Amino acid sequence: MIKTLITGGGGMIGQKIAQELETRGLDGQPCQITLVDIQFPPVISSGQTAVTASMEDAEAVTRLAADRPDVIFHLAAVVSGHAEKEFDVGWSANVDAMRFFLEALRQEHLKSGGTYRPRVVFASSAAVYGGPLPAVIPDDFHTAPQSSYGVQKVIGEQMVTDFSRKGFIDGLSLRLPTICVRPGKPNAAASSAFSGIIREPLNGETAVLPFPESTRHMLASPRSAVGWFTHAATLDTTRLDGLRAIMMPSLTCSIAEQIEALRQVAGDKAVALIKRQDDPDVVSIVGGWPQEFDTPRAHALGFRSETRFSDIVTAYIEDELS
Repeated sequence: MIKTLITGGGGMIGQKIAQELETRGLDGQPCQITLVDIQFPPVISSGQTAVTASMEDAEAVTRLAADRPDVIFHLAAVVSGHAEKEFDVGWSANVDAMRFFLEALRQEHLKSGGTYRPRVVFASSAAVYGGPLPAVIPDDFHTAPQSSYGVQKVIGEQMVTDFSRKGFIDGLSLRLPTICVRPGKPNAAASSAFSGIIREPLNGETAVLPFPESTRHMLASPRSAVGWFTHAATLDTTRLDGLRAIMMPSLTCSIAEQIEALRQVAGDKAVALIKRQDDPDVVSIVGGWPQEFDTPRAHALGFRSETRFSDIVTAYIEDELS
């Protein structure tokens, strides 16, 4: 039985990872699944243990580490738009809390005489990159974030790398593109509209588009994201050659292309539910993000994603609307 811990386990990706672990396990073995978050959906599977706590709660974090999970999916974070607007909140949740959590794991490593060394899969972001940017970003492009969130994710990556180098954990960081189409309601992430302009019209609701239709962005489905995290949980990290942050594969398309895919699936009536409402703050954040990646390293390591936006729309309909 593999002990797994999902921080941010009440969120969309955390919930989907938990469902995958419960259904298929990891590497052919069943999983004991613990989720931690400040809130959860109304119904949690009886095969999962939900712990309501903040990762900024030192006592709760110490208890979680003391349970010595074998695999940790570290998803807990304050999202991009929120971190930009509330500077102190972003640094506390995304940097200070992570530093304390890794230190709690290090203490368990020391108590075990060095035998306890958990796999930690950290959810980083393409926001670690910033301009000036080439049209297509290669795997070895430097990190130069232009948002507080991006800076905080770079720091998280470096902590994972250093704690791994010292042997306290065996970690890796997955730089995620925008995950789309996300189920549920809009959140404070600057990228929320990429999902909203598909999700809301398919549910008969009005969607707000805060930036131009010419905006291009890299996208992948929640299905792909779950596959990346579970694959990373059992990946042979000696293949990383010490470079423990990996940009995940994605497809790039414009907002106009997204809207056209929606039109093909749901018609003009759905498209008419999209309303333009410019938001200069969101435009500024998203404008500093990269638009397209070349990710041969991720592919060589076995990570995969969609190659057509219509496949992303189909995945949402099959997984959420059926």
